[in-house]
Amino acid sequence: MGDGMFRSWTMITNMEFLCFLFSCSLCQDVTPKEAEINDNITIFTRILDGLLDGYDNRLRPGLGEKVTEIKTNIFVTSFGPVSDTEMEYTIDVFFRQSWKDERLCFKGPMEMLPLNNLLASNIWTPDTFFLNGKKSIAHNMTTPNKLLRLKDDGTLLYTMRLTISAECPMQLEDFPMDAHACPLKFGSYAYPVSEVVYTWTKEAAKSVVVAEEGSRLNQYHLIGQTAGTEDIYTSRGQYTVMMAHFYLKRKIGYFVIQTYMPCFMTVILSQVSFWLNRESVPARTVFRVTTVLTMTTLSISARNSLPKVAYATAMASIATISNSTAVQLKPSESKAPDPKKTYNSVSRIDKMSRIVFPVLFGTFNLVYWATYLNREPVIKGAVTNNK
Repeated sequence: MGDGMFRSWTMITNMEFLCFLFSCSLCQDVTPKEAEINDNITIFTRILDGLLDGYDNRLRPGLGEKVTEIKTNIFVTSFGPVSDTEMEYTIDVFFRQSWKDERLCFKGPMEMLPLNNLLASNIWTPDTFFLNGKKSIAHNMTTPNKLLRLKDDGTLLYTMRLTISAECPMQLEDFPMDAHACPLKFGSYAYPVSEVVYTWTKEAAKSVVVAEEGSRLNQYHLIGQTAGTEDIYTSRGQYTVMMAHFYLKRKIGYFVIQTYMPCFMTVILSQVSFWLNRESVPARTVFRVTTVLTMTTLSISARNSLPKVAYATAMASIATISNSTAVQLKPSESKAPDPKKTYNSVSRIDKMSRIVFPVLFGTFNLVYWATYLNREPVIKGAVTNNK
């Protein structure tokens, strides 16, 4: 009995020893490349732990020594839609910021560390905000859409994806042949220029880029963009404001089909009453009433897509002239009917109106379209690129 137990114990011990040797052989099969990767991971973990040890993210880089410079650029992935009634537009961008924090300098096998966005909450980041933004959304699906890169000299690149709804002041005197400059303004919320300044990463013309298929506009053409800077002064000091302007020109095709053509056809139809004899009072009345109601309906439908402005637009002026042209003069009262005559007469006013009204309306249209189509659009608020 004792010999059997001894033999069993010996076999178990031998099997354990073999397993140990096998596991040791597996450990020896690790390639040099894998060992190097494991060493690098260990090194970077120690580097990050060392960088954050004693780091105070409440203090900006260079506090008390120098001004912190924030370099920015914008890549627009989607522009639109634009709301005329609210005077605002929506834009989807990759917003990039870069600055140097010497507290994060390191020495390692790599010059740049691609980091998780969670580290951004442990370091100092700029307090950038959009001055003319009404609403901004930072995308978080499936994870926060943020990118953080750290160079060995302490330079950080911080990129995030944002959807911004911003104000776009519009002057609608030339509607629907109008053009607008929609601004996007941003800067530091709390730090004046004595502490933080903003600059463009490259020259201003190349720091705001719109994707080739980025326009999502039905009523506008995106004809270009510019970038610049300005300084504003408040009771708390002087602040740097970065500005990007997006230039829009309205597409006129919709309004030609839906407003101008029906308006012209209504005016032409109203001229038929000049060719009716003056005894046809019911027919003349129908033409007048129909013309007035049609022009009123067209005018209301055109104004529904615009904010309630206190000045006349280009479309309002042509609607007014068309309405005035379509309302004919009342012919003079005829004398008492003579039973010996047939009453199919035409008054002198009708004869004159057959020529005068079409000529006046045609002349007005010639001047109107020559004026608006041949001149350059006046864009209020436009700026040129500057560094």
